[in-house]
Amino acid sequence: QVQLEESGGGLVQPGGSLRLSCLSSISIFSFNDMGWYRRAPGKERELVAMSYRYGSSKYEDSVKGRFTISRDRVKNTVTLQMNSLQPEDTAVYFCYAAAGIDEYWGQGSQVTVSP
Repeated sequence: QVQLEESGGGLVQPGGSLRLSCLSSISIFSFNDMGWYRRAPGKERELVAMSYRYGSSKYEDSVKGRFTISRDRVKNTVTLQMNSLQPEDTAVYFCYAAAGIDEYWGQGSQVTVSP
């Protein structure tokens, strides 16, 4: 059973930074795609950032230049560094991984950006 465990969420003031980390119970070499989604209150879940197997990545337009996704194949983690956070970034953030047709999700980590 694959498990993805998130950590690093919390409360931060506008302009601040947080780092989300997702630890996989298996080697991340098993996954093609790894990334982060978020669901803000009253909104649909949306893709925030995705890291692809061969090194490319994709970001939602509103986070480009502020968020950075990275994989650590030694630690079996995918990390989302979030800088210049704004209140509209407030959401539950979910770690995601895909291996072929199989998809896996973390339990979610709350990020709140508020003065």
